[in-house]
Amino acid sequence: MGRSETDDIDKPSTEFVYCDGAITEVLKYGSCNLHNVLILVIPGNPGVVGFYATFMQTLHRAFGRRFPVWAVSHAGHCEPPDQMDLVEDTSLAEESDVFGINGQIQHKLTFLRRHVPRETRLVLIGHSIGCYIILDMMKRDPELKVLKAVMLFPTIERMARTPQGRAVTPVLCHLRYVAYLPVFLLSLLPESLKRALVGLALGGIRSLDRAVIRPTVGLLSGDCAAYALYMGGQEMKQVLERDNATIKKHLDKLIFYYGATDHWCPVEYFHDMKQDFPDGDFRLCESGFRHAFVLDAGADVAAMVVEWISRDLRT
Repeated sequence: MGRSETDDIDKPSTEFVYCDGAITEVLKYGSCNLHNVLILVIPGNPGVVGFYATFMQTLHRAFGRRFPVWAVSHAGHCEPPDQMDLVEDTSLAEESDVFGINGQIQHKLTFLRRHVPRETRLVLIGHSIGCYIILDMMKRDPELKVLKAVMLFPTIERMARTPQGRAVTPVLCHLRYVAYLPVFLLSLLPESLKRALVGLALGGIRSLDRAVIRPTVGLLSGDCAAYALYMGGQEMKQVLERDNATIKKHLDKLIFYYGATDHWCPVEYFHDMKQDFPDGDFRLCESGFRHAFVLDAGADVAAMVVEWISRDLRT
């Protein structure tokens, strides 16, 4: 059976660019040049854009492909093509610590400055630490034309004190170099064996989105996982108190969606937010979605987001 025109329209494009000296992957549904609105996804950690393909495709289709939907990886959180021209001094990456949390925030602002027209209106969608990054982006560049910022399972405060944070902080902050060894050994395995291991690891997820298998395999290649571990250690140390000033300033543009059983963001954080900002838009999951929703509920979460932001995108 031949490919249909719809298949070609729905097929995303992938670009690899250097940004602040670091290799960066951009997953694109639609072109920004034809529109004055861009829906931009800022991922969690690991910041691998392939995890969000189903989520992004659902958004793109739901809006009749009228608005481009892009995702930008975190610096270094991608498997670059075998041959890629070096167009930027990569020593800048280490000098500016682009792989740490502060560097990743500046990395996203640099990406917007270089690749998105300044007059473009933005719908920012953050997942996990991506929400923290978005808040800091809005703080650092108040001229960003943000229509709406959607915060999915937001890790924006007291990360090391959460149940999951207490479990992983010793490894991420004190034993990270020990964790590098198994990561390095896994990177040496042939692709077929990596796929088999990933399939085994994810086999217990009943409604697994098969689209996440390839990016998971990519995570086991090169330095991607090591950069994710490094960034995670910085998250535990730096994501402390909630940025109430920025939230208050942009409250009318923010939507927060908390998990009911999220060990990275306990329900008490949801209730604290509602108490501190009674006029804010805070929602608690009623569908049992996991923190890593992209594994099995990307389309379902995207359908909710469409409902939340449709009014802001009416033209």
